[in-house]
Amino acid sequence: MSRRCYLDIETTGISRDAYEITVIGLGFEHGRGVRVVQLVGGGIGDTALVQALTGVGTIYTYNGRRFDLPFIKSRLHLDLAREFTHRDLMYDCWQGGLKGGLKRVEERLGISRQTKGIDGWMAVRLWWDYLNNRNLDALGTLLTYNAEDVANLRVLREKLGVD
Repeated sequence: MSRRCYLDIETTGISRDAYEITVIGLGFEHGRGVRVVQLVGGGIGDTALVQALTGVGTIYTYNGRRFDLPFIKSRLHLDLAREFTHRDLMYDCWQGGLKGGLKRVEERLGISRQTKGIDGWMAVRLWWDYLNNRNLDALGTLLTYNAEDVANLRVLREKLGVD
């Protein structure tokens, strides 16, 4: 049986041609929870990502069709949409009248998070703080934020009743 994977990336900016991927978060269903694997900085590469996705049948994202998967294709030269079934939960949300970014949808559905108030722009700043100042607390916050994004995708999928 193929596994479900929940995927979310963090980057240094929004242009896939000009910016880098800083974190690839992958969540694999493990009982009622999600086991998160994160590729970070220099550990991000096509081989590492392909190995991590072994046995995966479907990848779930939020806005991944327009952001995460094209970014990965541009930076790592991997076309995950061609290699895996991909379900972008953002479009399921739209069909249910839930518009906005992931954090806004989570709030509307009562999905909690520890890193409330952190967004994509703050994630960029946390990465640069880690890189420029070796601030391990900033890296820890960034990784927690990414892990929550990944884990909450499963909760979102279940609340939407999506297979």
